[in-house]
Amino acid sequence: MAGKPKLYYFDGRGKMESVRWFLAAAGVEFEEELLETREQYEKLLQGGSLLFQQVPMVEIDGMKMVQTRAILSYIAAKYNLYGKDLKERALIDMYVGGTDDLMAFILIFPFLSAADKEKQCAVIVEKATSRYFPAYEKVLKDHGQDFLVGNSFSWADVHLLETILMVEEKKSDVLKGFPRLQAFKAKISSIPTIKKFLQPGSQRKPVPGDKYAETVRRVLRMPFDFKAN
Repeated sequence: MAGKPKLYYFDGRGKMESVRWFLAAAGVEFEEELLETREQYEKLLQGGSLLFQQVPMVEIDGMKMVQTRAILSYIAAKYNLYGKDLKERALIDMYVGGTDDLMAFILIFPFLSAADKEKQCAVIVEKATSRYFPAYEKVLKDHGQDFLVGNSFSWADVHLLETILMVEEKKSDVLKGFPRLQAFKAKISSIPTIKKFLQPGSQRKPVPGDKYAETVRRVLRMPFDFKAN
C-alpha cells in the first residue's frame, strides 16, 4: 500500500498551497516536511530530489515530482478531477490558467515593501473585478451549471475557490456584483472535503506574514526584492 504523499516546502502558502488544497479536496491525507534552514534545502539538492533545483516538491506514488502544474495535473488525473474527455480537460486547463494568472499577483505580496503592498492590493482587486471575475461569472452564466466544466466537480472549481478566498482577504466584499460567483463559492465551500479543509486546525496555511517571507529569503538566499506590478 502506497504511503501518504509528502510535501516539501516552507511553512506557508506559496506555490505549494494549491497542492494542499487539491489533495484535501480529493480527500487525500498528506505529510509535510517544512523547510526552515538552508541545510535542509541543500540536502534535497545534493540528494538529487529537486530536478530543477527548486521547490515545491512532492513525493507521491514512488515519484519525486517538481513543477506545480505537473503535480496538480497528476493529482487531477489520479482522482478523476480532470474532466471526462479531451474537450473538458482543455477547458479545465484554460480556466486554471486564468486563476493562475490572477494568483501570481497575490503570491509576491509577502515579499513587497509596505508601500508596494498597498499598491499591489489595489492591483489585485482591480484585476480581479475588471478581468478575471467577470470572465468566470460569464462562464457560469453561459454554462448554466453549478460547476465550471461539465456538471461535476473538477480541478478548475478548487482553484477558483482558492483564488476567490485569497482575493477576499484583500477586500472582503470583492464578490459584490458577481451573484453567480457568490453562489459558486457557497456551493464549493460546502463540499465535505473542502468544508473540512476550511476549518481551523486543518493543513491550510494562514495568510503569509513577515516570518514566512524571512524564512523563504534565508533558505533560498534571495538576492532581490519583488516590485509591485
